[in-house]
Amino acid sequence: MTNLQNLFNGIVTSLFGRLGQAWGPARDLVRFGKMLHARGFVAATDGNLSIRLDAQRVMITPSGFSKGMMRPRDMVVVDLAGKKVSGRHAPSSEVGMHLTIYRMRPEIGAVVHAHPCTATAFATAGIALDEPLCTEVVITLGAIPLAPYATTGTKELSEALQPFIPDHNAILMANHGVVAYGVDLHRAYMKMEAVEHYARIVLATRRLGGSQRLGAAEMGKLLEMRSQYAGNVAHEDSRSHSVVRSPEFGKMIKS
Repeated sequence: MTNLQNLFNGIVTSLFGRLGQAWGPARDLVRFGKMLHARGFVAATDGNLSIRLDAQRVMITPSGFSKGMMRPRDMVVVDLAGKKVSGRHAPSSEVGMHLTIYRMRPEIGAVVHAHPCTATAFATAGIALDEPLCTEVVITLGAIPLAPYATTGTKELSEALQPFIPDHNAILMANHGVVAYGVDLHRAYMKMEAVEHYARIVLATRRLGGSQRLGAAEMGKLLEMRSQYAGNVAHEDSRSHSVVRSPEFGKMIKS
């Protein structure tokens, strides 16, 4: 085999290797986008999803696309400064929010932003989901704070989220929606699903006349279980699990 043939084969192998590495994340974004759409968490062109490819690049859904109708080739790759690296379309207008989360939480591998109806209703009403009512939420997710309103697609939106990003894995965005993030896209999506499920429970308890908050003793047990849960899920959002919550659920106490 000639040197020219060796060079050609090397180029082809390298090219298809890179394409294969990008194809998997692109397919995942399509799959979870369809799941968001099927669950009614997004409508029309709402929402956006992203995956961290490596230390310098992020793959994100394109601007102006229904999350139920995307194709892998529609995805866009940007660097951590927001500059487009590859892709035929413009990245989501809220790419800055995603990049802020990746910069502030190096362990995070995926971000999901959607507008699930009940959780978004709480965000629009100015009500955080930070009452300790459900054991599973205390153990696996924690309090869901409410970030103040900021215009979509602006740097102010990222700035409004910054105080909450280090110690939380999901945030309500006033008059807007929800953002959730995790070590991979599956866990980020599951957090989004958990937020909406919890919002429905909270709304139902209010309609029934009020809720019974978990007491201090029970919260202590659940927070210990939360620490064990963090240890059982490899590298799962370790920063947020290094902080435990008081019986008020919204106040932070360093462990």
